[in-house]
Amino acid sequence: MMNRRVNLIAALMVLKLSSVWAQDLTTVEKVRTNPMHADHHANRSAQSERKRRNIKAGTESKPAAAKASEQIEATQDMDHGKMNHGSMPGMEQGDKSGTGDGSGHDIDHGGATSGKAGDMSSMNHGGGESMSMQGGSAPADARDPHAYSDGYDFGPIPRPKMGDEDNFGSLLADRLESVTTRGNTAMTYDWQAWYGQTYDRALIRAEGEIESGKFKDARNELLWAHAITAYLDTQLGVRYDTGKGTDRGWLAFGIQGLLPYWLYVEATAYANEQGRTAFRLETEYDLLLTQKLILQPRIEMNFYSRRDDTRDVSSGLSNIEAGLRLRYEVRREFAPYVGIEWASRFGSAANNIRAAGKDAEEARLVAGVRLWF
Repeated sequence: MMNRRVNLIAALMVLKLSSVWAQDLTTVEKVRTNPMHADHHANRSAQSERKRRNIKAGTESKPAAAKASEQIEATQDMDHGKMNHGSMPGMEQGDKSGTGDGSGHDIDHGGATSGKAGDMSSMNHGGGESMSMQGGSAPADARDPHAYSDGYDFGPIPRPKMGDEDNFGSLLADRLESVTTRGNTAMTYDWQAWYGQTYDRALIRAEGEIESGKFKDARNELLWAHAITAYLDTQLGVRYDTGKGTDRGWLAFGIQGLLPYWLYVEATAYANEQGRTAFRLETEYDLLLTQKLILQPRIEMNFYSRRDDTRDVSSGLSNIEAGLRLRYEVRREFAPYVGIEWASRFGSAANNIRAAGKDAEEARLVAGVRLWF
């Protein structure tokens, strides 16, 4: 409103000055052509000078043009930060009660003078009540943002699926190898298969050794895997041991996946109804010599709470296997390898093996293939 008044006064001043300048030019021309007009113009100038003196002395009022000029100069020097628009006539629209006292439109323009033109936190637009731009509770009849529009669904069209809702499956034979020791050759397998979705899947894991056509030691697990991070799963299920000695069943709980720095880990704890507990830890790391030639160190350890002589198991750390395998990936899904492995048993299991005339600690040459699809 104030800007409009200033613009209007400026326009009137321009028009007034234009007319005065035009009158002065006309007078000059008349003076040049008529000496009598020059005397008349001098008389008018004297009268104007006397009038200005009277105005300065306070005996006469200023003309409208002079008042307008002074208002413009006063407006330029005005501090808007101290202005209270509520005291102006005609500014009652900020009062919600409609009483017209204008007390509800107190605007603090101090932010403009302090350089923070965007700060309007001190503005009160009505009735002494604070104004909130957003927030608050949704109305009772607000539509659920997660519901379909107005209750419409996909009708006969199948509902779209997210990428993590599809079922997939995979089979990985991490070790399918021939193991050669002093005077003996056996076959070792270590494979796992899973089927399910990204976050939840069924997992079958099996590892064992076949010697002379018989299962010497076999561990079979059926697990439910749930992803807790992009690279790590928790697992819950059962384990069943067959082969040499007494068959045993276990309840299994553990984790499997990649730790920081791409260290693969399988860590699983077991318990059975006889009160026995066990813990198995396996770690692997792929060291890429080239894009196809990969050196893989591997360590596996087994711990048991009780000894089991029928299965060559001792309490505490029962056995450990550590080896290096060098594989060449003909394709990512097919990679033959060769390697060397050191294996040892401890405690009562080692004593039983030595009593049977065998070595509790041995070096192995391995050759096999790693494949998956």
